[in-house]
Amino acid sequence: MTTDDRLDPRLLEVLACPEDKGPLLYFADERVLYNPRLRRSYEVRDGIPVLLIDEATTVDTATHERLVARAESEGIAPTFED
Repeated sequence: MTTDDRLDPRLLEVLACPEDKGPLLYFADERVLYNPRLRRSYEVRDGIPVLLIDEATTVDTATHERLVARAESEGIAPTFED
């Protein structure tokens, strides 16, 4: 991943799930924004978040648990506080 693939920290402060308007978790190395409440992930393509409900991917239980555990262990904070 190049530096250009990472999302601007200022942008991350305002990104929200298009469906429930809640915060997201950003996994830069996986190029994914994740909503643990709805268990949906949104792809980041060429440094641009694709926040379209129709293009979201619903994740299975194992992936959800892995992402939530990773966020906790690595200190990945939500894009904003509810």
